[in-house]
Amino acid sequence: MGTKANIRVYQTVEHACGYWPDRLARDLVLDPVDPMLPALYGPALAMGFRRSGAHVYRPHCAGCQACTPVRIPVERFVPSRSQRRCLERNADLQVTIRPAMRDEETFALYRNYVSTRHAGGGMDNPGTADFDGFLACPWSPTVFLEFRLQQQLLAVAVTDVLPDSLSAVYTFYASEFAARSLGTFAILSQIEQARQQGLDYLYLGFWLDGHPKMHYKKAYRPLEYLSGREWKIFPA
Repeated sequence: MGTKANIRVYQTVEHACGYWPDRLARDLVLDPVDPMLPALYGPALAMGFRRSGAHVYRPHCAGCQACTPVRIPVERFVPSRSQRRCLERNADLQVTIRPAMRDEETFALYRNYVSTRHAGGGMDNPGTADFDGFLACPWSPTVFLEFRLQQQLLAVAVTDVLPDSLSAVYTFYASEFAARSLGTFAILSQIEQARQQGLDYLYLGFWLDGHPKMHYKKAYRPLEYLSGREWKIFPA
């Protein structure tokens, strides 16, 4: 974390990898009860960490470096042809920002999403504690970007707001509107929000080479990846 502050970093025991079922994983986790954690969260993102619930972590696996932190430099971002079509397709949606607080409507959309998109993946039939513990925590600077068609809630992009960046934590949406490419529209909307707020980056978490669920992240150009301690641009 540099010379400004010290914080304890813990190493977890090995556990099942959430991306590759035949591998074991291990994480580095910043002390979740340290009072400096909120102030260090932004610098931690720049060092390749990510938030899940109250934990700020980064993979630290023996013999595997597949998880690559990535971010979009928003001022340099140029949408592709398909991304422009996505923007046009969703031009009728209303985008609003509100505090990250669970209500019946949001929780129902989340339950429907994980039940249809992640059936059998360990997230089935989530309770309210699962929702609250996964998406936000008392210290995190989190907001919900809501996407509505008239009054109907179609999607929510859980977004952390840092002094120089946004971090895309999670997006869930109504599965019956999959043809709208709401996941793509959520990222494009977060890029625009970052630009409007004068922020430098949108963090997208980890990209994994060869993993089908992570391939979409390379569609956003330019895309930076963390190599050691240096952020570099993915080649075209």
